[in-house]
Amino acid sequence: MGRYLVTGGAGFIGSHLVDALLARGDEAVVLDDLSTGHLSNLPPGVRVIQGDVADVNAVSSAVTGVDGCFHLAAVASVQRSNEDWLGTHRTNLTGTITVLDAARTAGSNGSQIPVVYASSAAVYGDAKDLPISETTPTRPLTAYGADKLGSELHARVASHVHGVPTTGMRFFNVYGPRQDPKSPYSGVISVFAESVMTGRRIGIHGDGGQTRDFIFVGDVVDHLMAAMATSTTTSRVFNVCTGNATSILYLARTLMKAAGRSFEIKHGPARAGDIRESVGDPSRAIAGLGLRAVTPLADGLCTLLA
Repeated sequence: MGRYLVTGGAGFIGSHLVDALLARGDEAVVLDDLSTGHLSNLPPGVRVIQGDVADVNAVSSAVTGVDGCFHLAAVASVQRSNEDWLGTHRTNLTGTITVLDAARTAGSNGSQIPVVYASSAAVYGDAKDLPISETTPTRPLTAYGADKLGSELHARVASHVHGVPTTGMRFFNVYGPRQDPKSPYSGVISVFAESVMTGRRIGIHGDGGQTRDFIFVGDVVDHLMAAMATSTTTSRVFNVCTGNATSILYLARTLMKAAGRSFEIKHGPARAGDIRESVGDPSRAIAGLGLRAVTPLADGLCTLLA
């Protein structure tokens, strides 16, 4: 039985990770400022520290006595990063460095603890060569993507200079229960699901031919836990994806079929700067972590709707 810190643990992915840790018999400590996370996502009895991930004192207190840290806290809204560039940078990059710095001496006898942290496919920008592998050039187009790439670079420093085991997880399009459709951080699936369940027609920007790599949150949690179990100081980075490209139009039709409902799909103007195609290559994670995403899209959508 281990004891793990989960930053952002009251959020969408973090709360599912907490559930999995507890189910395995581990103890979870959550650090979350509750700006987007909800205590209702967590089971009773979980220790929650309400605090800022860029606050040195809060992070130092949270990592005391843990065996490892899952760092998931972030501001993922592109709109907010445009409006509050400096504020989101503080959370997304300074927060990561704060966690890595605390991990240098958080273990017993001042030793290092492993950190598994959330990166993003946003580090690739609008990659043209598909599928996207970890060797694809990184050209982020948003402040969020730039900060995630910066987090990877600082994680490399943490490993190679300070001996902190780190693993970066480049999430593609994660979906599942607890993803708030009203949040600016929400993915297209949760927005579509709310439309279907409330009887409103689905709105699609453009022709719906845009493709994304959608991965169920349960598969993401499996990747996170496998990364922690195989921690090294080689500063590894993995795509967390399925390798399957799904068009937005196909997604909408599959979601309606899963719900047993049919509505008109409304097409609006395409969004300026929207990436047309995105699909990841999961082969490095399959080889390095010994697992792959196994949840079919239709099954994951049924779980979400339920």
